[in-house]
Amino acid sequence: MSFLQSLASAFKGGGRDRVPLARGYSSPWFFADCTPARRPFEYQSAVKHAYLENPVAQRAVRLVSEGLGQAQLLPADPKLVSLVTATSAGQSLLETLASQLLLHGNAWVQIMKDARGRPVELFALRPERVSAVLGEDGWPTAWAYRVGETVLTIPVLDEDASPNVIHIKGFHPSDDHYGAGCLSAADQAVAIHNAASLWNRALLDNSARPSGALVYDTGDSGGLTADQFDRLKSELSSAFSGEANAGRPMLLEGGLKWQSMALSPADMDFATLKAAAARDIALAFGVPPMLLGLPGDSTYANYREANRALWRLTLLPLSSKLLAALCEGLATWFPNAKLSLDLDKVTALSEDRQQLWKQVSDAAFLSDEEKRAMLGLPPSPALAPVSAPVAPPATPKANQARNKS
Repeated sequence: MSFLQSLASAFKGGGRDRVPLARGYSSPWFFADCTPARRPFEYQSAVKHAYLENPVAQRAVRLVSEGLGQAQLLPADPKLVSLVTATSAGQSLLETLASQLLLHGNAWVQIMKDARGRPVELFALRPERVSAVLGEDGWPTAWAYRVGETVLTIPVLDEDASPNVIHIKGFHPSDDHYGAGCLSAADQAVAIHNAASLWNRALLDNSARPSGALVYDTGDSGGLTADQFDRLKSELSSAFSGEANAGRPMLLEGGLKWQSMALSPADMDFATLKAAAARDIALAFGVPPMLLGLPGDSTYANYREANRALWRLTLLPLSSKLLAALCEGLATWFPNAKLSLDLDKVTALSEDRQQLWKQVSDAAFLSDEEKRAMLGLPPSPALAPVSAPVAPPATPKANQARNKS
């Protein structure tokens, strides 16, 4: 630890010993408990199967992240607002952090500084590339960012005791350094939903319905010859299979009879299992199933109520977590700054805000300033105290006239 870091920790009261944290070369979150019926959880393959291949999981994540990224902030320090709302590497910072926190459970923000040590950019690091470099007591002293064979070590604190990286994580009950994401809980439901989609695709490839059977019944014990069997198989493959020949009538001869097959109760249960897996995915990411177009959902009265529940239960807590963590990490340069969403411009919460405005307006025992504070509005300029005007400095001519009088 440098002299400046020791001095800063002394003024902050950091000289006391901290409790030791568990040390380990890898987080227990990275590889979940492996049982014979469950494959080990691996983040890269889980993201590929969920976000890139599963429409329900991708839409759930995008609903949360894009809704948070497009929300407007209340007026605050212009420099701080420009840092948080600026795009980094072509992506919205809040949208990227929300996606990483949902999928991985961790989000790291690197603070890029200029020559004077002032922050000029906030860059969201890929969470699967970041690992903690632990000290003797188990507390992180640096963050290692690995890209292939290249490893970049970023200290937790700079030489002037200012932070270099902001770590945001979800709660993990059995890990001191890494958080738990929603994807690990939804991994099995994603696997079931993807398997059901593959089964349905195979069903469509086979004439868009369960296959039937050709029954050869002539009343005797004889069967088809080898040539007859090959010719019949070739005609079925060329003239009656595929989506272009769906519904085409068949002409049968020689004692042949077509026996169609319907969906069995087991097949119908498989289709129901796919819908249940989709609901589990929506539940893991905190999105009402109605917003994802899932049938059979009667929990919410209408789409508007489901959208309001999404904001109340998922977006608002997630936004408070992200914005509070960014303000805490940037407190060295913006000590009294506070970031929050402008709820008056959220369409889904318009009815709630309208009711709040009415209740506050009807409260006659509150002053105007107290009402503005309850609504989250800044103090009114008209009500701000006005300082007494300062008299201009006296000119030489004024001094001469005063002396003559």
